[in-house]
Amino acid sequence: MDLLNTLVDKGLRREVPTRDEALAVLATSDDELLDVVAAAGKVRRTWFGRRVKLNYLVNLKSGLCPEDCSYCSQRLGSKAEILKYTWLKPDDASKAAAAGVAGGAKRVCLVASGRGPTDKDVDRVSETIATIKEQNEGVEVCACLGLLNDGQAERLRAAGADAYNHNLNTSEATYGDICTTHDFSDRVETVQQAQAAGMSACSGLIAGMGETDADLVDVVFALRELDPDSVPVNFLIPFEGTPLAKEWNLTPQRCLRILAMVRFVCPDVEVRLAGGREVHLRSMQPLALHLVNSIFLGDYLTSEGQAGKDDLAMIADAGFEVEGTDTTTLPAHRRDTADATEPADAADAAAPADADAESATVPAPSEETRRDLVSVRRRGAGTDLPPNA
Repeated sequence: MDLLNTLVDKGLRREVPTRDEALAVLATSDDELLDVVAAAGKVRRTWFGRRVKLNYLVNLKSGLCPEDCSYCSQRLGSKAEILKYTWLKPDDASKAAAAGVAGGAKRVCLVASGRGPTDKDVDRVSETIATIKEQNEGVEVCACLGLLNDGQAERLRAAGADAYNHNLNTSEATYGDICTTHDFSDRVETVQQAQAAGMSACSGLIAGMGETDADLVDVVFALRELDPDSVPVNFLIPFEGTPLAKEWNLTPQRCLRILAMVRFVCPDVEVRLAGGREVHLRSMQPLALHLVNSIFLGDYLTSEGQAGKDDLAMIADAGFEVEGTDTTTLPAHRRDTADATEPADAADAAAPADADAESATVPAPSEETRRDLVSVRRRGAGTDLPPNA
């Protein structure tokens, strides 16, 4: 396909595709899917070889969030029967992190529910970061605490946080449909605060919330403009008891097309396969490794993932290798800003897409809904049971 040849060439040059080209990837047929995966896989291998970076989530504080994000099982008014607990003590958080590190995780992601941290919360998390780094040599720590106030990003960086995660989640135009307690610009500002403080920015999206192809392209182009080092791609886990419980809009094939589109738009960025992969990709997860270079190991915040040993076996069976602590994830030009070049052809990035594609809605998948695949986390942080790592 001429489209795929063009996208590979652009990806190898770190050049931004046009909106039309990104939309065209999402519009490819199932018959073309392996060609799409192969093309995006060439871009992935050019910048990251066959390495897979493992990340491990530690949910420091679960549930009872005052925000009303419709996709979240921890949201205000959620009836999802998830674990609910207040802040883990630093030693308990470090023990949970150690399980992931022992399983091969290179980065530990510390997450807490809530609109954002208080200054006391930042002190608490800073102590946790110090404990984890003291007990786990070489591990990266990413904090994900919500919206930041002035000075908090700098304090987290001083405490040893390597990165900060705050996802954009969906397009600016539709953000008000999924959340009313904060807006898209609040999220953008927090990512920029993290970058200004010297932390590596991690920001991604959630697919499967009923968005159109144009919405997906919009949020990925917004991410490209922010230029985070890591872009996690989540697929909605439709928890019973949340407003989006009936949004089963994804097939494994569509998930792969979304991942390929993200890779073409963000060719040299750590693209992470995040929440919902087991639910929506299912047996096609190994194909996704040709598109992403990073995954979460084991469980997520409030849902269970497949066994950590199965993650490792999948990586090995697919012919990939776990990235060690002695390897730097990002290509050299992203580690040294003096050598970095500006994204190519910014005018193309803003080009209007075909009107029909812009307004198209995503057809519902023909397969039966698999609600049985959503499993609430009952082990690990906040429980007396060993974690999955």
